[in-house]
Amino acid sequence: MTRPFAPGHRIPTDLLLKAYATGVFPMAESADDPEVFWVRPEARGIIPLNTFHVSKSLRKTLKQNLFNVSIDTDFPGVIDACAEERDNRHSTWINAPIREAYIELHRIGHAHSVEAWRDGRLVGGLYGVTLGRAFFGESMFSRETDASKICLVHLVERLRERKFTLLDTQFTTEHLKRFGAVDVPRRKYEMLLAEALESTAKFFP
Repeated sequence: MTRPFAPGHRIPTDLLLKAYATGVFPMAESADDPEVFWVRPEARGIIPLNTFHVSKSLRKTLKQNLFNVSIDTDFPGVIDACAEERDNRHSTWINAPIREAYIELHRIGHAHSVEAWRDGRLVGGLYGVTLGRAFFGESMFSRETDASKICLVHLVERLRERKFTLLDTQFTTEHLKRFGAVDVPRRKYEMLLAEALESTAKFFP
């Protein structure tokens, strides 16, 4: 289900958080499109935290410590990198109102990033929204092999440590399915979301 949002308008943070609390999130048709629309999928992608899967090859990469991983060090840099054109994608759903709204969410403590660095250069990362004990993953990027995967592993470790119960991926992809992502019907997702919103977990600090 989608609903248009007035073109050129800012997205108020209270509206954005209320949307997440009801299972809705915003997207844009392209970076240049001033409008956003609200999405409430019939099937929702999640990664169950208790069945998160890390392949043997990725475990080997983790042991090599190829990247320095940080939390909330460069949130704007991560969201900008997620919006960059890629070889297999020439447009993005992150437009100016979305970028502005999520940076404001980060400022007030409801959006966070995980970054991978090599030689002082940002080479991978992800960001998302926290509410209650839920983390709503928004986007991820890699400029080097496995950089975003390493960030995802660190994200899940943190969510487990801090007693989060729901990792929402919005949709599933073949990439995410390798980590255990599954689709759940909207009704089941809304039950999981309601449970996650009954109490609060702190992502950072």
